[in-house]
Amino acid sequence: MKILILIQWFQPEPTFKGLPFAKELIKRGHTVTVVTSFPYDNKGKICPGYKIAPLMRETMEGVDVIRVPIFPSHSSSVIGRSANYLSFLISAAILGSIVPKRPDIMYVYHPPATAGMAAIVLKKRHRVPMVYDIQDLWPDTLVATGMVKNGKIISIVNWLCNLIYKEASHIVVLSPGFKAKLVERGVPSDKIDVIYNWTTEDYFWEAPETADPLVESVFSERFNIVFAGNLGRAQGLDNVLAAASILLRSDPKIQFVFVGSGIEENRLKSETEKMHLSNVRFLPWRTKEQMRIIHKLADVLLVHLKDDPLFSITIPGKTQKSLAVRKPVLMAVRGDASEIIKLANAGVCAEPGNPQALADAARVLYNMTPSQREQLGLNGHKFYMDEFRMSVGVDKFEHLFKKLYNRSKSISK
Repeated sequence: MKILILIQWFQPEPTFKGLPFAKELIKRGHTVTVVTSFPYDNKGKICPGYKIAPLMRETMEGVDVIRVPIFPSHSSSVIGRSANYLSFLISAAILGSIVPKRPDIMYVYHPPATAGMAAIVLKKRHRVPMVYDIQDLWPDTLVATGMVKNGKIISIVNWLCNLIYKEASHIVVLSPGFKAKLVERGVPSDKIDVIYNWTTEDYFWEAPETADPLVESVFSERFNIVFAGNLGRAQGLDNVLAAASILLRSDPKIQFVFVGSGIEENRLKSETEKMHLSNVRFLPWRTKEQMRIIHKLADVLLVHLKDDPLFSITIPGKTQKSLAVRKPVLMAVRGDASEIIKLANAGVCAEPGNPQALADAARVLYNMTPSQREQLGLNGHKFYMDEFRMSVGVDKFEHLFKKLYNRSKSISK
């Protein structure tokens, strides 16, 4: 099949359903073309080797990539983000209708929802089935993170999403909770498949060979619970600071290490200083190779979101990554994500938004023997390999693509 992938963020940006997904489809005999934007970093700066132009075409490891112009922005500003999303909508809708050859099937990655609006244009232009992969429920996520508070804007986004759901040939979601929510909104159940996310797998299986003196000094002689990723509002990390304050008095060797950056980073650092939390450390973004070292040295990996009904039906991407690297998981997210950890017997769950519960869960893991924690990590890794690994997920996508393609051929006859 000739598969068109429409995705706003693509490599060299760290997107797990980007280049690895496309390469796996090519490996299985399909032709893949990607329509995406010019890559930029978390400060909105265009990545080295790229310069925004009316159009750019490149081949990345056998994948045909068409890059369309965009307003680069990663700020928390509604205006900046809106300009970013709308610029991709317009560019992708126009150039995606002209440049690629007619595909057999189109795969669309959400967020943002504006990609779905561009996809409707491409679907009608190319007359092909459209598979819409929902990774965030809009407008729910926009409200939960505080990014959008205007009721009229929320209503418009909700209307646009419902239009996309109607126009999509099929919808894929990352959790049973997402499916239940869409069914509540009137989407037919048989139009939705749950396909669990995988994670970037190419560097998890081998132990790192080089040292990282900074990391080793931070981790030395501590029991390290690592949170790696976006330090944003949705993560609810004030709860972690409060738990650290509790543990500092009773179990000072337990340390929380934040690795990453985000709009809450400076405030969290300031709060840590005000609270005199010597058991909380911050490390900047690390390279992929450096993250392998962090995963090796970590005792526990923390998955944490603020206590919001939306997050009880999601499965944060850190869940799969934590399972894959053979480390016990401290899961502070309600619902589907906690159920996975319990089913896999891969860690300990804590009530989100409850510092005492988080501190108690950290203490349970700390008091285990090393072999008990190792077994939790092995349990999680096995569960990942059986249920979440990329080959399992791509099998399901390929089956869906073929079913829709064959249906469209029979209708066109």
